[in-house]
Amino acid sequence: MASNSGLTGSGQRAPGVERGRDDGVMSRSMPALAGIVATVLLSLAPPAAAAPPAGACATAEGAHPVVAELPWAQRTLDPRRVWTHSTGAGVTVAVVDSGVDAGHPQLAGKVLPGKDFFLAGDLPGDFDCASHGTAVAGIIAAAPQAGVGFQGLAPGATVLPVRITDRDLADDGRPTPIDPVVLARGIWYAADSGAKVLNLSLSGYADDPMVHDAIRHAQQNDVLVVAAVGNRGSGPSYPAMYDGVLGVGSIDIGGHRAQGSQVGSYVDIVAPGAGVLSTTRAGGHDYFDGTSFAAPFVTATAALVRAAAPNLSAAEVADRLIATATPMPGGAGSLEYGAGLVDPYRAVTEGLTTRPAAPLPSVVPTTRDHEAESVAAWWARQGSAARAGVAVALAATLLGTALIVVLRRGKRRRWTPARTRPLPPRPDREPVAAEPFLLPGGH
Repeated sequence: MASNSGLTGSGQRAPGVERGRDDGVMSRSMPALAGIVATVLLSLAPPAAAAPPAGACATAEGAHPVVAELPWAQRTLDPRRVWTHSTGAGVTVAVVDSGVDAGHPQLAGKVLPGKDFFLAGDLPGDFDCASHGTAVAGIIAAAPQAGVGFQGLAPGATVLPVRITDRDLADDGRPTPIDPVVLARGIWYAADSGAKVLNLSLSGYADDPMVHDAIRHAQQNDVLVVAAVGNRGSGPSYPAMYDGVLGVGSIDIGGHRAQGSQVGSYVDIVAPGAGVLSTTRAGGHDYFDGTSFAAPFVTATAALVRAAAPNLSAAEVADRLIATATPMPGGAGSLEYGAGLVDPYRAVTEGLTTRPAAPLPSVVPTTRDHEAESVAAWWARQGSAARAGVAVALAATLLGTALIVVLRRGKRRRWTPARTRPLPPRPDREPVAAEPFLLPGGH
């Protein structure tokens, strides 16, 4: 199974997390009673519809308890806002991974039989030994469950499980290498089985021609390929580096690039990927870290868009996800965050136009004669100064003339004040008797 391709799963169980409890980065939002009720409800669910075949899981992971709280990733992306517009119904999403436990209560009825390319024989892919693929599928399509806060972003979507590995970590704790031949066969199968979105929660440092050819085949079938960028911090990352593949980086609860999430031009968009909650095999939930678990948030958003706008091509859906992402530090095209944080609501509902931008009117440059402008400004200043000088001279002339007239008149009068003409004498009048008016004919 190991090869020199370096392809491995791009995520792991969150370290230091006690299953079913907080990991320290988020607070419990539901009372303990709700968790007890949820556990009882899920325990009454029917047993797994597709248990692993005998001997298929050498070291099958045990069951996990139910976690009732609403996870931070679902709080951040708030998928309930978009469900009135799209749930992903009618869209098949291929999860090329460790398989998917079709018997999980939140995945029951959503998982197709699929195919197992890891084990020899004609086996389905609807079982899981490691929970990696089940967690990816849960983030995409887990149905809401009474008393459980966790839910998938596209609960109406159908999951096609394609099993290409049996576990995410080897015995020494390192990621399990993935055979590129097996991976390529799985991608071809998914593309030929009606999948519209393909999730690859894996990454490698080598360009494998068989894998590349399989991805081109998927793209020719109008399948949008979404891939994790990896957790090595830097360096090449395949298949995220291939043209047309949507590379997904990881952020933490604080909105910062998650530790290890790779940096490069192949990071197209980011999503929650540190301490994210999801479904596990044999029921229950657990917390996971890595770009493996950021990728399915983007995959689910693509499913929502493809259900709401089936006329859009895979490339147009990818462009829409990038155009509606919430900007992050570094701006558009950041090597750490790409276009920004995926936004399911905007991706589905925002009205975008395919018309090209209207051309701006042409601008005719004008040449300026700076020397002529300088001369004109000088003359303008001189003219203003001359007009001011004339006004001052005229005022001085008028003032001087008035002063001369006053001096001459004062000298003639020997500086005595001028006399005015005496008023005419007031005539003497007899006082009028105070008597009444006489009526005509009176005496």
